[in-house]
Amino acid sequence: MRTFLGAFFGLMLVAGITTAAQSAEIMRCSHQLPPDNHIAKIIDQWAAEIETLSENAIDVQVNGANSLVKAPRNAAAVRAGEIECAFTMNSRWAESLPLMDVTLDPFALRNVEILKKWNGSRAAKILEQEVAETGLTNVAWLFTTWRTAITSKGRFLTKPSDFKNIRIQGLGPISNAAFEAMGATPVDMSDMAAYKALEKGELDAGLTNISAALSARYYDVQDHVTILPLFTIYYNGYVNSEWFDKLPEKSRQAIREASGKAALWAIEASEISAAAAPKLLKDEGMKVHIATEPEIEKLKAIMRPAFSRAFLAATGADGEELIDLLEDM
Repeated sequence: MRTFLGAFFGLMLVAGITTAAQSAEIMRCSHQLPPDNHIAKIIDQWAAEIETLSENAIDVQVNGANSLVKAPRNAAAVRAGEIECAFTMNSRWAESLPLMDVTLDPFALRNVEILKKWNGSRAAKILEQEVAETGLTNVAWLFTTWRTAITSKGRFLTKPSDFKNIRIQGLGPISNAAFEAMGATPVDMSDMAAYKALEKGELDAGLTNISAALSARYYDVQDHVTILPLFTIYYNGYVNSEWFDKLPEKSRQAIREASGKAALWAIEASEISAAAAPKLLKDEGMKVHIATEPEIEKLKAIMRPAFSRAFLAATGADGEELIDLLEDM
């Protein structure tokens, strides 16, 4: 009898676990980052936190490195209900939501304290409303450093004339205008694509955040890097609005709470990664130059007006308000 009851209760326990697993809401989430990128690790931590806070009512299945959906299709896939969630780099929104490019304003965000104020700010809410109007609900803002890496071969790129006739990795038409003003030819592509283009000689220079220069192994194909506070990149996490609205309030709150924590985790991890990156790039054989204030001012004098013209042409009064809000922060 004991054997029978033991087997019976064992089967009931397994059945209960199986039923619970089956009843969990699946949340498939796509992003483009390689697994060793610090923001990719934050997304994994965010996913685990959602499961904990929801008491496993949500099963978050993260698929990075473009393994589920290619980066250009992430928003469309979430909107169509093919997947529930994705993270997109802000420059990917340039054509559909140009306001998202505001943090690419050259040398505008040069203080980590500004990033700490972003979550819940008026500026963030304006962009969240823009996202909402497309059928998506923005849930997370993950900033990945305010330090930019411009990689090159044979020499540093530090002054405006250095960029003349240079084919450089681009981040979208608005950001590209700043480099075009110096005579460069930006070509939009992801870090993974840029690595291959640099390797084949189809690009002369890479343009990414300092941590990605390391995780994407730019040091394999370039030997010089100039580090400067040129722009700030973020990955915004969003979900299908219809799917999100149907979740129990406890599950929605779990996503919101985990996202608020992840915003701070991302800033902390980004600062740690960015602080370590210059030495690590040197260890990999790159020559590293930290841009000086005179060099920054010369670049800024050309790049920022060009960016502003392109940004305001695409965004109008809304863009002007957003720039003012950032300056007030």
